[in-house]
Amino acid sequence: MQATSLMGQSSEPETDDAAIRFGTIDDAVAGEWAKLVLGAIDTEFPNKLSLVYVDADQLKTPQENFPAFYGCFDWHSSVHGHWLLARLLRTHPSMEAAPKIRTALATHLTRENIQRETEFFRRDEHKTFERMYGWAWYLRLVLELDDWDNADAQTWRENLRPLEALFVQRITAYLPLLTFPIRTGQHTDTGFALGQILDYARVMQLDPLEQLVIDRAGAFYRSDVDYPVQYEPSGHDFFSSGWNEADLMRRVMPQAEFTQWLEKFVPEVAVQLVDGTIAPVSVSDVTDGKLVHLAGLNLNRAWCLRAVANALPEGHRLRRPLLQSAAKHLAAGLAYVNSGHYEGDHWLATFALYAATQTSESIHANENEHE
Repeated sequence: MQATSLMGQSSEPETDDAAIRFGTIDDAVAGEWAKLVLGAIDTEFPNKLSLVYVDADQLKTPQENFPAFYGCFDWHSSVHGHWLLARLLRTHPSMEAAPKIRTALATHLTRENIQRETEFFRRDEHKTFERMYGWAWYLRLVLELDDWDNADAQTWRENLRPLEALFVQRITAYLPLLTFPIRTGQHTDTGFALGQILDYARVMQLDPLEQLVIDRAGAFYRSDVDYPVQYEPSGHDFFSSGWNEADLMRRVMPQAEFTQWLEKFVPEVAVQLVDGTIAPVSVSDVTDGKLVHLAGLNLNRAWCLRAVANALPEGHRLRRPLLQSAAKHLAAGLAYVNSGHYEGDHWLATFALYAATQTSESIHANENEHE
């Protein structure tokens, strides 16, 4: 396997303060990850189509159904692969791959392509397709483009609006009907999606959507105590449902309330962070598309642990242990990003980029809100 390292971040995390701060990636790493995704977004097969068909006329190739997001093995991976390309082009505009990224985004994110995908999603038999994982990543892609002062980016952002509006409608209709949260280490985990949707609603100043997410998060999670951390992960998780929940609630609650909630939610976490209960995991077979999910779990934990730590007050006893664990999880996940096997290579770079380059604005988005 070919390990990836960050600028200022060794593959084996140390314990000093410098090592537990996540940093930006350098041009070499950006180029490596861009190459992975550029090769995947136009790879139509193999492809996993989890669709409901009501007649034979619907039997189409992935590109016929999804002219923008047909590659990367499945729709959601293509969407967050495009997010990675947009972010890297924005943050590394002089990188060698920048012209190829710009051409790829211009080719895929056309008005016509997005309109055709909107028509697909609008069909009633597809109302649950990619709910809500793929929808959430699409809104994250919108956010990446929305405030980018670049003519091409603004064109792409405008092109995304029809499907964006449909997803907002679908989310608004769905959440009041969701009686219980979905707690899983895979795509349908409610906590992850709600966190992404909440970020989107706040940036877009969609107050009704923001309040809906806050209300559902409270109903689902506010009274949670004694989360069974020891039950995670299961065999092919790429999410920690528990830490996704905490990452959501730090966005929802003021700092003091969140701190109290966290201490009840994971009361033994100080011990669990050092006794092996919450520790990076290894992948036994990177050629198995399910087993390689565990590499993503490391990266998901990394961004959640870091965000939760930074949401706590300065000097809180859990801040440093959480940050140290986050650094170890990040290093463990990065080792699998470019394994040479498509089972992981079609998506892991996205999780790595999200874990490595969260902004302070994202981490502290709710620190002074709702007081």
